[in-house]
Amino acid sequence: MRVFVAGGTGHTGSYIIPELIAAGHEVTGLARSDTAAAALSALGAKVRRGDLEDLDGLKEAAADSDGVIHVAHRQDLLPSGGIDAVAAAELPIMLAYGEALAGTGKPLVAAGSIGSPGNLGRPATEDDPALPSSDEYRGTLRVRNVVETAVVGLAERGVRSSVVRIANIAHSTTDRAGFLVQLIALAKEKGVVGYPGDGANQWNAVHIRDLASLFRLALEKGPAGKYWHAVGDSAIPLREIAEAIASRLGLPAVSIPADELMIPGYFGFLANIVTQNYPASNHITRRTLGWEPTQPTLLADLDNGNYFSTSASDL
Repeated sequence: MRVFVAGGTGHTGSYIIPELIAAGHEVTGLARSDTAAAALSALGAKVRRGDLEDLDGLKEAAADSDGVIHVAHRQDLLPSGGIDAVAAAELPIMLAYGEALAGTGKPLVAAGSIGSPGNLGRPATEDDPALPSSDEYRGTLRVRNVVETAVVGLAERGVRSSVVRIANIAHSTTDRAGFLVQLIALAKEKGVVGYPGDGANQWNAVHIRDLASLFRLALEKGPAGKYWHAVGDSAIPLREIAEAIASRLGLPAVSIPADELMIPGYFGFLANIVTQNYPASNHITRRTLGWEPTQPTLLADLDNGNYFSTSASDL
């Protein structure tokens, strides 16, 4: 297949491209800068110059391909508008892809969040829809959920669309900017490794190579209008993650009470993230796509020391 990838130089995309090429696909990546173009070429992809603001260019790229994978975000909007602004900018992009691919049966696979169904009091499954965008869900990723719902809805227009709901943590030996890196930096700054309350809130994780293979499988054979759960390790208590970090740093792991969670408390702007509790199942994903996570677990990646190397801590 001729596959167009937006976001190919990011942490996830830089693993997706080699995964696709190894499977025999021809990949073209979107590059806004010379640096991005060089990175794409180094990964073995062809380069298409452009950016996420050029909707006509994205439509042309989609129409010229046999399938699209989108893992790009307008990070430039984050400082002024937050995550809602970043997510809102994705909706017209997805609709542009839909216009280009309508009636073709070609695949569109987009990145989503494992938290989009909300806290259901049980592990979320792939059949659980994203939360609605009404005011009662203010404070959730409701703008992000509008995008996911729109992508899945493109199935009604003849697009083989699907959303890969990515676990809270996507880890690897090359992660230099993810959530774990931020937690470790915070622990070094504070002198303790904190976790919220009793630390029983459950997180999910996936190795980046397993995540890349799931995107490939969804592209190749995923049915239309589906959610897939990129969850390798499920229901990890956040306290266990904190204790693993504490062990490597030689620092105590301590409970942070509720009144110290928010700014200017221990976690600061990370407070809303660390208190999440989104257990999720991957059974439908594994059964339907034949996806089997094979890479090291989150705790194994913490134990191998990469996240505590000099190069990681200097960032």
